[in-house]
Amino acid sequence: MLVLKIPFPALHYSATPPNRWRWIVALCMLATGAHAGDEPFRPEPGKFPPIEEAHAYRGELVFVDHPNRRGTLRITSPGIFRFTAPHPFALLPYAVVRYQGAPADLRDIPLGTMLHVRAFLPPAPETSAVPVLPPNHRLKLHNGVPGTAPAENHVLLLEDEPSYCQREGLVWKLKELEIKDRSGSILARRESTQPNTPGGAQDETLTFDAATRVWRGRECLRIEHLIAEGAWPAQGKRSLEGQAVHLGLTWKPTPGGVFNRFYIADIWLDDAAMQNATQRQTETHKSFTRSRWIPGWVDAVEYAEFGHATITATLFGGIDPSLYAEFQPGITALMNGVESTLKHTEGGTAGPTQMAARGKLLDVVHLPGTPPLGSSGIQIRFQTDLITEGIRPTRIIRVRPGSWPDLHLPREEYLGDGASNIEERFPSPAIFPKY
Repeated sequence: MLVLKIPFPALHYSATPPNRWRWIVALCMLATGAHAGDEPFRPEPGKFPPIEEAHAYRGELVFVDHPNRRGTLRITSPGIFRFTAPHPFALLPYAVVRYQGAPADLRDIPLGTMLHVRAFLPPAPETSAVPVLPPNHRLKLHNGVPGTAPAENHVLLLEDEPSYCQREGLVWKLKELEIKDRSGSILARRESTQPNTPGGAQDETLTFDAATRVWRGRECLRIEHLIAEGAWPAQGKRSLEGQAVHLGLTWKPTPGGVFNRFYIADIWLDDAAMQNATQRQTETHKSFTRSRWIPGWVDAVEYAEFGHATITATLFGGIDPSLYAEFQPGITALMNGVESTLKHTEGGTAGPTQMAARGKLLDVVHLPGTPPLGSSGIQIRFQTDLITEGIRPTRIIRVRPGSWPDLHLPREEYLGDGASNIEERFPSPAIFPKY
C-alpha cells in the first residue's frame, strides 16, 4: 500500500477509495488556503474586495445569460472532466472580464472557452441571481470529486488563457508535435517570460485539428498551410524546440478516454498576431461600452433644494483607458441608476437617456495609489438639477459623457416597470441545479 504523508492532521493517502478522496479534499484545502477554522470572506457593499481573498479556479464556459451577467462553468478537478455538472456563477457589478488580452463582455466569449476565475461568496445572498451555497461547499464531493461547486460563485476576475498569461507574464512553449490527417497533439508547457524564473509548471498534452486557427501577423492560417510551408509535417512527430506562442484553449471530447485534456482553438505565433487580436476585441468592447455607459457606484450625495444634488461616484475598472479619458471636468454628462446586473432601472421603452439625471462633471480625480481590481481609480463629481431615485450612496450607476450616442437598449437589458418586479430585478436561480 502506498502511503504519502502531507502536512494535515492525522491524514494519509492510501490507494483504497475511501481514503483517496479524503486525501484529495485535503490537497484542495491546502491549495486554496482553506482550514477548518477559517472565517469565510464576503465582500461588503461600497468596498472593492482584495484579490488576495478570492478563491481561484478554472473551467469551461458552458452557458451564458449575458443580460443578467451570469452563466455556468464546468470546473476542472482531479476527476473525469466530462462527468462534472456545470456550476453557476454571477459577475460582481465591478467584475473585470478579459478576452484575448482585452476588455470584454460575457457575450464576447465563445462557449467552450477555458477561463481562469477569481471569485467570492455572494455579497448579498438574499438577492443572488445564482444559488447560494454553504461557505465550505468547495470541499463537498460531487460525483466523488471535490472542488467542482465552490460557494465562491460571484466573480471578480474572469479571463481566458491569453489574458491570464499576459497578466501573469507567462507564455506557452511548444515542445513536440504529433500529427496525422491534420489532427493530433502538442506537448507544451506554460512558462514565465522572465529568464531563470523558477516555476512548477508541468508538460501538458493538448489536442488540435483542422479547425484550429493559426494566427501570424495579420494572417489567419489553417493547419494545411503550416504543412505546405514545411513548418509542420503531414504525418508523424517533430520537435518544435520550445517555440513561444499564445494559445486559446477550449475543451471538446477527446478520443482514448483521456479525462482532462484540452483543445487548442487558436495559436498566436508572434506578438503582432496577439496584438491584432487584442486590438480587435478592444474596439468591440469600446463600441459596447458607449452604448451601455460606464458603470460605477455612488460614494456620496450632497442634496440641495428642488432636486438639485452633487454626486460623488467611483467608476469601475476593466474598460479601455481611452474611454475614461473622455471624462473631463466641465463636460455635460448623464447618470442613471442600475441594478447589480448593471441593467438600467429607469429606462423602459423611453430609453436610459430620457430617464437619466443630466448635469455637468465638476471634477474628475485620479485617486492616489494602485486601484484595487474592479476599480478604475477614477472618482467623479457630478452636479444635476434633478436627481433620480436610483442614485444613492452605495448604489450602482452608469454614466456617460453627453457626446456619446443616444441609443435604445434591447428589451432584455433594461427593467421595464421601474424595477418594482423582484423577479425582473433579480432573476430567479431556479433554472440552475439544486444542491
